[in-house]
Amino acid sequence: MTTTPEGMPCWYELGTSDLTAASAFYAEVMGWTITDSGMPGMNYLLATATDGGTVSGMMEVQGGASAPPPSWLIYFTAADCDERVAAISAVGGTVITAPADIPGTGRFAVVADPQGAAFGLLQPLPMEAPLEHPAFDQQASGHGNWHELMSSDPEAGLAFYAGQFGWTKGDTMDMGEMGTYQIFGGGGLDLGGMMGLGNSPVSAWVPYFGSAAVDQSVERITAGGGTVHHGPAEVPGGAWIALATDPQGGWFAVVGPR
Repeated sequence: MTTTPEGMPCWYELGTSDLTAASAFYAEVMGWTITDSGMPGMNYLLATATDGGTVSGMMEVQGGASAPPPSWLIYFTAADCDERVAAISAVGGTVITAPADIPGTGRFAVVADPQGAAFGLLQPLPMEAPLEHPAFDQQASGHGNWHELMSSDPEAGLAFYAGQFGWTKGDTMDMGEMGTYQIFGGGGLDLGGMMGLGNSPVSAWVPYFGSAAVDQSVERITAGGGTVHHGPAEVPGGAWIALATDPQGGWFAVVGPR
C-alpha cells in the first residue's frame, strides 16, 4: 500500500454560482473534459486533463443571496482527517464542514486557518499503487501546479501550516510595497507561496494550474468572459503566470511557458 506525505495538495474543487457556464469556461481554458460524477443526490462534476488524470470537482454553491462567493478550494492530504480537524480547532482554526466519508474516495473535511483562509482535508483510502496522473502534478498541463496563500498574517499562517503539515520555509522574495513572498515546501517539493493580503479583502488560497502556453490561456480566459488581473508576468525560474477570475468571479491562475 502507498501512503502520501501529509499536507500534499491532492484535489481542487470549484464552488460556483453557475455550474453550466463555469464548466464550459474551464473546459475551454484548461482543455479539461468535464463529466457528471454520478454522485447520488448531488450535481457534482469531474474535470479530467488531457493525460487522463482527474484534476478537480465542480459544484453549485447553495444558499441564494447568502451563498458564499464562487471560489476554488484546495484539498491537502491528512493521515487521519478527524485528528487533523481536532488539531486545527485546538490552535484557533475553524471547522466549516465536519469530517465525513466519501464512498470509494476517503474521508474529508473543510476547515479554515486562524486567519480565515478555507481549505479542504482528504484522508484518501489506501491505494495499491500511486495514481498515474494525480491532480497535483507540476510537470503536467491542466493539473494543479502552485498554491498561493494571501493572508492577513502570513508569518502566523506559515507557523500554523508548519505545525499541521510540517511545511518548511523556502526562498523569500521582496515584493516592495506588497511585502515578502515566502515560498513553502513539503514532500521534497516547493508547493507554493505565502504573502500579505494585497488586493484580497480576506485571507484566501488561490490555485495555479499548469498551462502549455500562458499567452494562449490568457486569450481563452478573455474570450470566455473571464478577466485577467495580472500578467502574463515572468517569475523566478523562467515560468510565466497570469492571475484571473472566471466569469462567475472565482479566482485562479495559470503558470507555464510563454
